[in-house]
Amino acid sequence: SQVSFEEESQNPPAVGHWKALMPSKGDKDEPEGGCQDAGGVGEPQSTEQLNVSRLRSSSVEIREKGSEFLRDELHKAQKELKLKDKECERLSKVREQLEQELEELTASLFEEAHKMVREANTKQAAAEKQLREARGKIDMLQAEVTALKTLVITSTPSSPNRELHPQLQSPSKAGFRKGHGRNKSTSSAMVSAASQSVAPEPVSRECKEVDSILFAEFQAWKESPTLDKSCSFLDRIYREDVGPCLDFTKRELSELVQVAVEQNTLTIEPVASQTVPVGKVAAEECGGPKKCALSGLPRTCKHRIMLGDSGNYYYISPSCRARITAVCNFFTYIRYIQQGLVRQDVELMYWEVMRLRREMSLAKLGFYPSEM
Repeated sequence: SQVSFEEESQNPPAVGHWKALMPSKGDKDEPEGGCQDAGGVGEPQSTEQLNVSRLRSSSVEIREKGSEFLRDELHKAQKELKLKDKECERLSKVREQLEQELEELTASLFEEAHKMVREANTKQAAAEKQLREARGKIDMLQAEVTALKTLVITSTPSSPNRELHPQLQSPSKAGFRKGHGRNKSTSSAMVSAASQSVAPEPVSRECKEVDSILFAEFQAWKESPTLDKSCSFLDRIYREDVGPCLDFTKRELSELVQVAVEQNTLTIEPVASQTVPVGKVAAEECGGPKKCALSGLPRTCKHRIMLGDSGNYYYISPSCRARITAVCNFFTYIRYIQQGLVRQDVELMYWEVMRLRREMSLAKLGFYPSEM
């Protein structure tokens, strides 16, 4: 606008342009009249030129104000745009944070659901196991009740049953009777209950004498019972009884069995009503119904063991089962003592421990009950 104004100032328009007229020869007598005419024409021209300059200055002022207003509006628009950019950036961060929290929440929900499913499966397996055990006990108790009913029915005043009336037996037989014996076979309980009798055994008195060293070690252990094998009491039993009793041909599996017995995570169950196991371990290591996994010898295996929750089963022979059972009985008893569940005299506890040690020694030598 300033450039155009300068151009217009350099080239003024023809309107209002005038120049002084020189008086001609014929006009010498009228100088005053010519001056008056020139003066009369110049006055309107100067007024018009003044109006044009005013218009030009007002247009320049309007343009400047307009440009200033537009600059202000541009600044406002830029500020609003920056604020909107910041708001968009904040909203994008909020969206990313919400997406991350949603992913974490989804992952935690899935993990919790899997955990609940695992716990439910574990509880279901435990409940099924308890149900099987309860059914076995119920069957055994029903068989015993049936056997007792049979005994009661067969006893009449004219022909009393001597099993129900021990006072009717001869003094020699009555002296050897030691209470009643529970038949462990549920299948033959009904048949054998009516005719069950206790065969007389020769009386043999067993003499016992407390070993001072062993008793002192047991008393020291009893003061602060622990399962740490470093104490003298357990160290001797580990060396003399537990170690030899659990020393099988398969050394690696023997060590795992000893650890499971110490941690109380070993399970023994019969295989008569069980299906063939499918484990991750090779068949030679697991053995089979005709091969013991611990000794590696061809034996008829009526039981199998599981170490912890591994899911792998190992078939064991009756001799190996007797050895493992003897060690488990010993650890169960000393755990009861440690937990304060055994309330007996120290000497009685000592003789019970010695009896359990004798069972481990006999099992190591190959002696085991026939029902194994």
